[in-house]
Amino acid sequence: MKVLSVVGTRPEAVKMAPVILRLRETPGVESVVCVTAQHREMLDQVFSLFGIIPEIDLNLMRPGQTLAGISAAIFTHLDPVLNDVRPDWVLAQGDTTTVMATALLSYYHRIRFGHVEAGLRTGDKWQPFPEEINRRVAGAVADLHFAPTAWSRENLLRENVPDETIRVTGNPVIDALQWVAERPFAWDASPLAVLPVDKRLILVTAHRRENFGQPLENICAALKALAARGDVHLVYPVHLNPNVQEPVYRLLGDVPNITLLPPLDYLPLVHLLKRSTLVLTDSGGLQEEAPGLGVPVLVLREVTERPEGVQAGTVKLVGTDTVRIVDEAARLLDDPAAHAAMAQAVNPYGDGHAAERIVAALPRYP
Repeated sequence: MKVLSVVGTRPEAVKMAPVILRLRETPGVESVVCVTAQHREMLDQVFSLFGIIPEIDLNLMRPGQTLAGISAAIFTHLDPVLNDVRPDWVLAQGDTTTVMATALLSYYHRIRFGHVEAGLRTGDKWQPFPEEINRRVAGAVADLHFAPTAWSRENLLRENVPDETIRVTGNPVIDALQWVAERPFAWDASPLAVLPVDKRLILVTAHRRENFGQPLENICAALKALAARGDVHLVYPVHLNPNVQEPVYRLLGDVPNITLLPPLDYLPLVHLLKRSTLVLTDSGGLQEEAPGLGVPVLVLREVTERPEGVQAGTVKLVGTDTVRIVDEAARLLDDPAAHAAMAQAVNPYGDGHAAERIVAALPRYP
């Protein structure tokens, strides 16, 4: 059985790495990895950490690339790869432009497509943008849907996806997180060495397209207000997108108790997460990863495709209103019982065995 895994961004690399490693060690499976490099540097360091060398590198990242431009490039360059490799299965994870194009190309070539992390929905095609539509497209053509939770399975069933094509596997990000959290890490020889040791750390990430402009400026105002407390230190690895870099460095570049860093490699990010008291984020992956390490998450979005965390009590939606962000963060910082309630809630996203369930399902599918 030949399986082609297509990966474009760092979050995809993190979540697909355990699957790729499992494929590589499974008898009777030929694993081929293709990267579009929708994110170049951030993707490379993840695969290096896991010891994965892609067989095919399309190297499609270009400065200032539009959604239409990256879509066209993936369609044009991945199409001959499918002709050459002729896999039995194509696997892709999540909701990026790479996933959307890969799913459609697999359909065009009549190759079975397995969607890892299937069934996530907000019900709002504009939030997150363009991810909500990307994953719906992938779901429309997938032959196997690897749903991380029972909630995501129910989403698929409501869309009339046949139950026999859905597998509830957990999310392989928990597999990756557990593996990386156990790796040795030299904090003092890393970019984290500049952080103070006498203050509680708050990890921040904010880069969603729907938060560009005023919402991101509101977030920055909240971060500045939190930094003024003096008893915490905020750590913000800033996304490379100019729409993020410009306002963040303009508004927060000289603020005491805030450290702005370049995007972190996955190993230091996980170890920073382990030491953090709280996470403020608009990303998807951290909503899954932080609860795995007992760290409460405030989500800087109005809606989430991961309501399991909200229901479990591991995350809370706070949107982008400055006052609300400050109030909710202060509550967790000042009320030990409120913090403990979120930190000790059960992570709903898996047990660290998602990759083996995904790989085991492939040869059993008709």
